[in-house]
Amino acid sequence: MSLNFNTLKYVHVDIEKVKLEFSKLISDFINAKSAKEQISLMYKINEYKDEIETNLSLAHVRFTINTQDKYYSKENDYNDEISPIIEELVNKYYKAVFNAKYKSSLIKEFGKNIFDIIEVKLKAFDPKIMDDLVKENKLTSQYQKLIASAKIKFKGKTYNLPGMSKFSQDQDRRTRSSATKAISKWFESHCEEFDKIYDDLVHVRDEMAKKLGYENYVQFAYYRLGRVDYDAKDVESYRDQVYKYLVPVTKKLFKRQAKRLGLKNMKSQDYNLNFLSGNATPKGNKEYLVNSAMEMYDEMSKETSEFFRFMVNANMMDLESKPGKAGGGYCTTFPSYKTPFVFANFNGTSGDVDVLTHEMGHAFMAYCCKDVKLSEYTWPTYEACEIHSMSMEFFAYPWIEKFFKEDTEKYKFSHLADAITFIPYGVAVDEFQHFVYENVNATPLERRLKWREIEKKYLPHIKYNTEFMENGGRWFRQSHIFTTPFYYIDYTLAQVCAFQFFNLMNINKEDAWNKYVDLCKLGGSKSFLNLLKAVKLDNPFKNGCIKKVVKPLNEYLDKFDDSKM
Repeated sequence: MSLNFNTLKYVHVDIEKVKLEFSKLISDFINAKSAKEQISLMYKINEYKDEIETNLSLAHVRFTINTQDKYYSKENDYNDEISPIIEELVNKYYKAVFNAKYKSSLIKEFGKNIFDIIEVKLKAFDPKIMDDLVKENKLTSQYQKLIASAKIKFKGKTYNLPGMSKFSQDQDRRTRSSATKAISKWFESHCEEFDKIYDDLVHVRDEMAKKLGYENYVQFAYYRLGRVDYDAKDVESYRDQVYKYLVPVTKKLFKRQAKRLGLKNMKSQDYNLNFLSGNATPKGNKEYLVNSAMEMYDEMSKETSEFFRFMVNANMMDLESKPGKAGGGYCTTFPSYKTPFVFANFNGTSGDVDVLTHEMGHAFMAYCCKDVKLSEYTWPTYEACEIHSMSMEFFAYPWIEKFFKEDTEKYKFSHLADAITFIPYGVAVDEFQHFVYENVNATPLERRLKWREIEKKYLPHIKYNTEFMENGGRWFRQSHIFTTPFYYIDYTLAQVCAFQFFNLMNINKEDAWNKYVDLCKLGGSKSFLNLLKAVKLDNPFKNGCIKKVVKPLNEYLDKFDDSKM
């Protein structure tokens, strides 16, 4: 029988059984009498880890598809509690591998990078923080449930947060204003809940870091994210580059937007509307978009055709927004079945195509790496992962007319402009998080005021139409701040790399595509900076990189007469 998401069997993870079986495998590995035996056991343990991960991933996906499902909600809560126990077992395994008797043979079989990965993971875990990890998991689930619970009454109907997006882009300014005010009001009405969840998260993370001997959570967080070849100082200098070279560009783009809209006093309700004639919108429903994507991926390459047809036939995507569904979009994998899965919330805006191509970029990489030797080599660190997704958005440009028809030029202009203007927002999120975790006792009010201060630095154009947002409430919407601290800068680093693919694509499309596929096939076999070296991409941390990358982007945008769109 062919693979299908709806028929994948979920098996409840019996943690007591896992402890016994995993511990025995680790013991067998430590006591192995030969390199051959240790190598064999590493493959066996990898398979066992994949089995556990598959079930955890299945439960998470089915929970996020419907957070009101009692069974999977209960399983998700249970998995939040047992995940740190599993992490402890994996940590014991990693210690055994790192100190293995036949280490040189393991390096010959699996490569050195597995030991670099293990070394940083060992710095990010200790059994003494297990209770804290359980608390952290529960708190992030609380945040997801709170966001998914949003019910906003608007124009006689009730919408969740993704459902409100189309009104935020409406051509009528009064509708846009009312929509942004309704969204702001919902967040303000739950302000105490968001503040409490976040305050608890900040303190539990700080406590974990200090238990492991770190000054604060920052360095610990970098290790948790697997960062082996750059640190907070590199990120700070990168943010300085963004401030120096990109913020002036975004100011000009927002002035162009104000001129197009005929507005002298742009406010928050206006930034989501790119053109007076309306934003580019996809010309069909979910089925239309999937069929258009099928045509695109069939024509793009043999690899993408095989991949996307598999995704469709195996039903490995859930794309439409619905009541009770968690917000956002993501790609995950079910390792035992060697398949990716894509989750999204279509809402009738251009974001539907963005998220489809973006998450399919992740999924394509995972599909390319489905047969890697070790699961640790499937996914690289986040900033490298996001290159696959953001670059795929650009590689879709030659086929974008299939989705947007008469709005094609609108989409290309606004998509690239939005990608550029996103970066200062992304680094604002990062700078905010450095402040938070270096000042853990700041009050919720002080955090919101600091957010607004940083926001004004990187996004000086923004003026809000509600007091709550003007006083620093916007960041409540950014799930990464709650669920995955310090992740968000990765999007901006990846965007700079994706811009390099875009610039190359406009010079030599075949060369750009071949480099991209090579990058995808490398998966997580190398660190971030070594992956860039392997496919000859410039290092975003290197002074001058952003200045070099932005120049051709400006030239591309200047070719558009956006006043006529």
